[in-house]
Parts: sequence; C-alpha cells; structure tokens
Amino acid sequence: MTALARTLGRQRWIWAYLGMVAVWLATVTFTGGKGGGEIITAALSFAAFTVIVGIGQMFVITTGPGNVDLSIPATISLSGAVAMKLMGGDNAMLLVGIAASLGCGFAVGLFNYMLIRILRIPPIIATLSSSFLILSTAISYGRGLKIKPPSMLADFTTTQVFGFPVLAFFVILFAAIMALILNRTVYGRAVSAVGQNPRAAWLAGVDVERIRFRTYLQSAVLAAVCGFLLAGFSGGASLNMGEEYLLASIAVVVIGGTSVAGGQGNVAGIIGAAIFMFLLVTMLNTFGASAGVRLIMTGLIIVAVITIAGGDKPQR
Repeated sequence: MTALARTLGRQRWIWAYLGMVAVWLATVTFTGGKGGGEIITAALSFAAFTVIVGIGQMFVITTGPGNVDLSIPATISLSGAVAMKLMGGDNAMLLVGIAASLGCGFAVGLFNYMLIRILRIPPIIATLSSSFLILSTAISYGRGLKIKPPSMLADFTTTQVFGFPVLAFFVILFAAIMALILNRTVYGRAVSAVGQNPRAAWLAGVDVERIRFRTYLQSAVLAAVCGFLLAGFSGGASLNMGEEYLLASIAVVVIGGTSVAGGQGNVAGIIGAAIFMFLLVTMLNTFGASAGVRLIMTGLIIVAVITIAGGDKPQR
C-alpha cells in the first residue's frame, strides 16, 4: 500500500484529482451535504469543453518551450458563429454545420502555422495576432446572430443519463483515445521527442516541422469542435463565448501534469484539472466570495497545486 502511495505521489497528474476531491468536500461540507451530486454533474458538463481545448493545447505545449496556441478563444467564437448561421436551427443541416466548423479549425490551424513557419513569427505572437483577425472575422460574420442550435445538437450536449452528462462520456472516451495516441503511436512519441530536443529528433528521422504543423492544426480543429458543441449547449453562439478558455486551456495543461518545458504531455490530468477548476469557482461562489476575491483565491490555489505537484525537472 505504501509503495502504491509513493508511485501515485510521483505522478504529477494525481494532484489535480486530489485538489478536485478536496474542493468538492469543502463545498459539500459548507452546504451541509446538499447538492453534492448536482455539483458533480454540472462540473462534468462544463469541464467537457475545457478538456477538448486542453488536449489540443497540451499537444502544442508538449512540442517544446515557446509553443502555445493563443487563438483558441477566437476560433471557438468563429466556429460557433459560422456553424449556427449555416444550420439555421435545422437538423437537416447538422452535417453541413459540422463540416463548416471543422473547416474553420483547419483554416485557422493552417494560418497559424504559416505565420510561424513562413514568416518566422514566434508562436505566442503569431497565434495572438491571428486571434485578432479571427475574432474580427467572427464579429463581421456573426454580429447580431440570434439563431438557436438544431434540437439534435442541443439534446446531445445537454442530455443526462442517471445524472451523468452524455457529452462528458464521449469526451472522456475521446481523452482516452488521445492518451493512447500520445503514448502508443509514432506521432505521439514524435511530439514528445520534438519537445525534448528538436535537433536530436530531427537527427533520429523525425520530420519536426510536420509534427509542429499537425499539433497546431489539431489544436485549432479541437477549438472549433468545442465552439460547435458549446453553441449547442448554450442555446446559440455568442462572440465572447470563448473568452474563458484562453487561460483555462493553459491552466488545465499545467495543473494536469504536462511540462511547460516540453517533451512530457499528460492527458489524464487534464480531466481532473478541468473539473478541479470548475469546482474551485463553485466553492468560492458558495462561500459568497466577491469577484475580486474569487480571482485572487483561484490564482493562489492554482499556484499552490502546481507547487505541490512539483516543478519541471531539469533535463540533460
């Protein structure tokens, strides 16, 4: 038992789940045991969207220092606006909306990589700059957009079975598949190799630039999928619906055990970190904390979890 505890303690992702349980217990204790199940259900529903974009961000960050996708919020807004406008609330247009959403993600990912590769702009600047162009496009296309999602999409994103959100089930299944891709496939190992040492990976036969292109494309497509699903869950698209996912997509990656120095990704921790962050805000709301106090306490608790989990180990 002690050996198992030591083994789990060395897994950085375990701290996200311990924090999740601690925050939930604190909330339930404060409310006298009321609403514990409903809080978990809500956490699973809202965390599903963070997990989707977090996985895309995780692959990008794993490719090495400086790699990050800051265009995620704008991509979410653009995808939601385009898909909702094309579908017009009609179930028969659902496939068209899905195709349009994926097309938005592909275009954004390609554009981001062109800025990085062809113009040699640092990723953080390239994706931040592209986000302004993407959001401007979304604003011009979706200004005043008030279209409800098709009923099939709304049902898929909000239906629960025995209190468990259907969407959360599919997102967990997707996360399991992405974990296998990261740890068991040539592509996943190449991502880690590039993050550890790009030159060594290149000398070993890894097409470094192709791997980077795929990660940025993947991140943008997942952000677009998140926008499509989020619009269905929220009852329609809005131009600011992606705002909270900029810092959230990075925070869940770091809290979930992925190394910001690159070369070490972790999918399992993203799920726990996403639920932890939602429960943290819920706890502070339950305690009656003001908006300013909530922001300060959220930041302090996140820093504490990251510190307890341990920083990046120096690499040779």
